[in-house]
Amino acid sequence: MEPGNQTSVSEFLLLGFSQDSEQQPILFGLFLSMFVVTVLGNLLIILAVISDSHLHTPMYFFLSNLSFADICFTSTTIPKMLVNIQTQRKSITFAGCITQMYFFMVFGSMDTFLLTVMAYDRLVAICHPLHYSVIMNPRLCGLLALVSWLISLTYSLIQSLLMLRLSFCTNWVIQHFYCELAQALTLACSDTLINYILLYMVTGFLGIVPFSGILFSYTQIVSSILRIPSANGKCKAFSTCASHLSVVSLFYGTGLGVYLSTDSSSWRGMVASVMYTVVTPMLNPFIYSLRNRDIRRALQKALGRTLYVQ
Repeated sequence: MEPGNQTSVSEFLLLGFSQDSEQQPILFGLFLSMFVVTVLGNLLIILAVISDSHLHTPMYFFLSNLSFADICFTSTTIPKMLVNIQTQRKSITFAGCITQMYFFMVFGSMDTFLLTVMAYDRLVAICHPLHYSVIMNPRLCGLLALVSWLISLTYSLIQSLLMLRLSFCTNWVIQHFYCELAQALTLACSDTLINYILLYMVTGFLGIVPFSGILFSYTQIVSSILRIPSANGKCKAFSTCASHLSVVSLFYGTGLGVYLSTDSSSWRGMVASVMYTVVTPMLNPFIYSLRNRDIRRALQKALGRTLYVQ
């Protein structure tokens, strides 16, 4: 974009869903309730994993990391939107916008990597059960989690620093409920070529490579399950990865809806973003707790112990 009418931007305006004052209390109540359910549900998963020694396994270690990432992922956008609705102000500072972008990219990327690592965990558990404890040792689990965090932090930092070098035009309006990177780039008056190259390259990397890893893992898992002679054995093997498969389907399904939206600032695009950023993290604890007897048992023990102490 050619420079022209450039200025030093101090804040952006987040238009959100609706300008109708009558709809604001409804939106506030809806998003507040979803945010509370998301935080409490994922905190309960973390509590269950920490409090029950039987859940100190690789699968639940990654699940607790996923729950933590989901809490933070939702917390990057919804609290600010709730404050804006409550105060009837749409503004967010430039520093606040960059910070929100940074953490949104960090925890969104973390979800992608953790789901891929969890798919590999299920691959080892089903295809190589006798060597599971040797392959998925604490050192490897820690290394996989650390690498996931490092890649997410590094990419997000680079993209955020590249945003700082841009100059912005007098139009500072972002037609979304959070600072979306792609929309913020359209407001820049300076050259955004490097930003877009990095955005498309990393989006492709985060979309294709992890999804290919998940697809490969489940291809091997299905092949291994089909070789089990008994129907009961097949059902038991499949049940160990059913929760993860449900979460992967929900995550990539809603994510695909966001990126296939022709206009992310439209009502349909923002609804797809809500499904991806709010609804998916909210449903993950329900999927794991409803389908997993170990989690349900650990939650009952943890909550029962808490009530007994009180």
